[in-house]
Amino acid sequence: MKNSISQLDQAYEKCRKETQQWAKTFYLGTLLLPIQKRKAIWAIYVWCRRTDEIMDSIEASTKSQNELADDLDAWEENTKNVFKGDIKSDLDAVLVNTIEQYPQSIQPYLDMIEGQRMDLNKFRYSDFDELKLYCYRVAGTVGLMTQNVMGIDRAYTSAPWSAKPDPSEAAIALGIANQLTNILRDVGEDRQRGRIYLPQADLEKFNYSEEELLKGSINNQWKALMNFQLTRARDWFQKSEEGIKWLSSDARWPVWTSLRLYRGILDSIERLDYDVFNNRAFVKNSVKAFEIPICFLISRIK
Repeated sequence: MKNSISQLDQAYEKCRKETQQWAKTFYLGTLLLPIQKRKAIWAIYVWCRRTDEIMDSIEASTKSQNELADDLDAWEENTKNVFKGDIKSDLDAVLVNTIEQYPQSIQPYLDMIEGQRMDLNKFRYSDFDELKLYCYRVAGTVGLMTQNVMGIDRAYTSAPWSAKPDPSEAAIALGIANQLTNILRDVGEDRQRGRIYLPQADLEKFNYSEEELLKGSINNQWKALMNFQLTRARDWFQKSEEGIKWLSSDARWPVWTSLRLYRGILDSIERLDYDVFNNRAFVKNSVKAFEIPICFLISRIK
C-alpha cells in the first residue's frame, strides 16, 4: 500500500513539474491553492497538455492527417477507460484519483478532443461564432473540468433558501478569454503552421489581407484589427469575473491571480505596438510579484 501511495505521489510530482515548465503564469496561480486542490489542477492540466500535444508537438508535425486522427481516436478511447477506472499509466492514475476526489462529467474532456479534431482540417475561421466554438472546445472546457475542484462557497449553498449559483458560464468565459489571448500572442507562430485563427470577417472589416498576415506586415490596419481583438478578449475576461465571487474562499485568490496575470499578456501586446510577429508577449516577474497581493485584496472585497 505504501508503495502505491508513493507511486501516486511521484506521478503528481511529475504533473507539478510539467505544469511549472510549460505554463508558468498558470502554475503561479495554482501555488495559491490548498495542496489537494493544487495537485488536482496539475493532473487536469497535464491531461490537457497531452491532448494538445497530439496535434501541436514536433512529433505531430511529422505525421499524416490519418495518423493524427488515429492518435486522437486512441486518446479518446483511453480517456473513456480512465473515467471507468481503467489505469494504464501513472498519469492515468492521478487523473482517476482526481476524478474520485472531485467528481465530474467526461463531456468536457471529449469536447476538448473534438476541438483538437478541428485542427486536423480547419485552418481558417469565417467569423467569431466559429472561433468561439473552437475556443470553447480547447479551453472553455478547462473551466468545466476544474470548477468542481475550485468548489462553491458554502455561504451560497448551506441555507435551504439559498440560491445555488452555477459558475459554469463564467468558467467557460475564462477559458475562452485565455484562448483568445493565446491566439493573439501566437499569431506569428500559427501562421508558420498555415493556421489563421483571427476570423476572416474581421480581417475583411479592417481591410487587412491574409497575405499581409502571412508576411507579418504591421500597418495601421493591423493595429486597428488587433485593438479590436484585444477588446473582445478583455470583454470575455470581464464576463468571467462575475462568477469568481461564488467560488470557495480558498479558490478566489488563485483564480483572480490567474485571470489578471493572463490578461496582462494583452497589455504586453499593446506595449509591443502589436508586433506579435517578431516578439512573444509575456508578463514580467516584477509585474507578477506586484499583482499577487493586489489579487489577494480583490478576492476579499469582490
